[in-house]
Amino acid sequence: MANPASDRVPAKIQARVQAREEGTERRRDPVATKAALLRAAVAEFAAKGLAGARIDEIAQRAGVNKQLVYHYFGSKDEIYAAALETVYAEIREREKALHLGDLPPLAAMERLIGFSFDYLAEHPEFLALLNDENRQDARHIRGSERLEQMHSPLVSLMQETIARGAGEGVFRRDLDPVQLYISIAGLSYFFFSNNRTLSAIFGRALDTPKVVAERRRHIIAFAMGALRP
Repeated sequence: MANPASDRVPAKIQARVQAREEGTERRRDPVATKAALLRAAVAEFAAKGLAGARIDEIAQRAGVNKQLVYHYFGSKDEIYAAALETVYAEIREREKALHLGDLPPLAAMERLIGFSFDYLAEHPEFLALLNDENRQDARHIRGSERLEQMHSPLVSLMQETIARGAGEGVFRRDLDPVQLYISIAGLSYFFFSNNRTLSAIFGRALDTPKVVAERRRHIIAFAMGALRP
């Protein structure tokens, strides 16, 4: 019969093995490891929120030792904040890639509205993280200088597009860029964040491809109509 005591690995040996594993991981590709952890964190926090997410699960999703989470991010709160920065950085980069400044004002705004809708349709994890951060009273977003810097170019681009449109006589002159962006985002956000309750209330399946396409067309037409003089 095996002796259970002989099967146990001394704590010092476990610590040395773990240290070697972490050292190997960092030498292999720290950039890739950190990126994998962030992807895993986005998925875990989107599924369970800050309160329900576990560091062990994030590490398991990323395929690394959980001590690397602490090595790269320090704490669960810090990797949660980094996950928020990651999803916001992605949408800001995608918005930059629209090249709105190269388009006529009407075409630029229509592209932005359509993109805002499509992005939320394709990225439910973004919605989930925003909902959870609102439950946290936005404390992680308020504490992030990086997020504040991300939004400034967007507001400037919106202001410039509005000004060009007003100069051409196709947009109203009293449009505020922040208010306008909130309205554009809100039209799409509410539809996706409340899709199940809206479907139940109205007795209609609002998540079918046909209905989603109809909603997209409606939002673009509705928002563009509000911009005109």
